[in-house]
Amino acid sequence: MSSAKDNIFLYDDALVDFVFDDKVASVFTDMVNRSVPGYALIVRMISVLAEQYARKNTRLYDLGCSLGAVTFLLQQLKLDNCSIVAVDNSSAMIKRCQESLALNLTTEALPVELRCEDIQQTELSNASVVVLNFTLQFIAPEQRDNIIQKIYDALVPGGILIISEKIIFTENEKNKLFIDLYHQFKKANGYSELEISRKRSALENILMPETIAQHNERIKAVGFTLFEPWFQCFNFASMFAVK
Repeated sequence: MSSAKDNIFLYDDALVDFVFDDKVASVFTDMVNRSVPGYALIVRMISVLAEQYARKNTRLYDLGCSLGAVTFLLQQLKLDNCSIVAVDNSSAMIKRCQESLALNLTTEALPVELRCEDIQQTELSNASVVVLNFTLQFIAPEQRDNIIQKIYDALVPGGILIISEKIIFTENEKNKLFIDLYHQFKKANGYSELEISRKRSALENILMPETIAQHNERIKAVGFTLFEPWFQCFNFASMFAVK
């Protein structure tokens, strides 16, 4: 499906907490590609990682699937008796995801179950691949340990968890540098100073990033044997963990 241009934060009525409503869903593809460095590459490489670690007769979960960019690529994988569960708590996102997947449905595509629900309430089982693509950052920090534990428990041995996140740094100068470079990236993609400032204010109490070390500590604490950051551009990163 086509996406309108993201100009949500040009207007005064945008000065509220960020919500994944129909307004955001209608411009999300443009928004995420202009706002997240390397987003398209991350999505493509998630499918590469998934193909490497997926096991036959298991489920692949896309938690926080938004419009289904990851789900669509997972569908195209040639896997034996696998299915996909795509979850998002935004009805606007799920509706557009369903429409988009229907437009691209083929007989060879893996079956997808779409769920409109909080990922903290999602039942997980018999999973070989779980994806949290810029999802965990929107969950309250005190609830993240439980989600990662739940995912670990649901994964089969050798299964993979892929996490993409906005990150922060313990060194103040480094943190400031990467934030400044990120804002330059957004300006280069056509966002004004006003839009950047307003969106940052709207996300302030909604998106709570952590350091890569914090992710590593949480991952290792629940029992994962391998944790590797595989992508970073400025203050955005993607990581994977193997059970």
